[in-house]
Amino acid sequence: MSKILIVEDEQKLTKFLKQELQYEGYEVIVAEDGVTGLTMARESHPDLILIDWMLPALSGLEVCRRLRLAGDRVPIILLTAKDEISDRVAGLDAGADDYIVKPFSIEDLSARLKANLRRGSEEDPDQLNFLDLSLNRRTREIKRGDRTIELTATEYDLLEYLISHPRQVLTRDQILERVWGYDFGGDSNIIEVYVRYLRLKLEANKEKRLIQTVRGVGYVLKE
Repeated sequence: MSKILIVEDEQKLTKFLKQELQYEGYEVIVAEDGVTGLTMARESHPDLILIDWMLPALSGLEVCRRLRLAGDRVPIILLTAKDEISDRVAGLDAGADDYIVKPFSIEDLSARLKANLRRGSEEDPDQLNFLDLSLNRRTREIKRGDRTIELTATEYDLLEYLISHPRQVLTRDQILERVWGYDFGGDSNIIEVYVRYLRLKLEANKEKRLIQTVRGVGYVLKE
């Protein structure tokens, strides 16, 4: 069952959409303003977000921008009364995947939901993302936001291991075995050295630290 987050302040429309989507078999959660919607998107991990452009507190457009800047690739469909080409471009530039103009038919919306959910499930398995950090296993391209980062082979292997296990504390022994091999007999401080190298490159533009030290245990990739 796919989870749909509706962010809409028109209560009648929200009630109608919720009933129709639940009838079609979706799990539906609702927020009535942009700030609440952004929080629910981050905490509830929906499979798709259906969001109004004009919202109290924070616009749907701004919610899109913030989610994309954080590396969240959840499919987003904008609901709006705006129908100019420039408006469509602005919505897509903000990170929306699709755009539907009010008033709309439930059949049209249902088709767009299915198409975007299908595309979301076909994401590249070689693409790993965590907030604004991305790693592509196929191309070995590393990016922090729009900035491309050059890594050595060992730095890449270490980062790939960390980003493959986000928010999971990895022990020194686990890291040594995975990155350097179980029979590694070199400098015992090698992990600290390479973590420092990675931090320097990932934080070159004063970005937030993502590789955190867990004293006496190892390291974890988290906010």
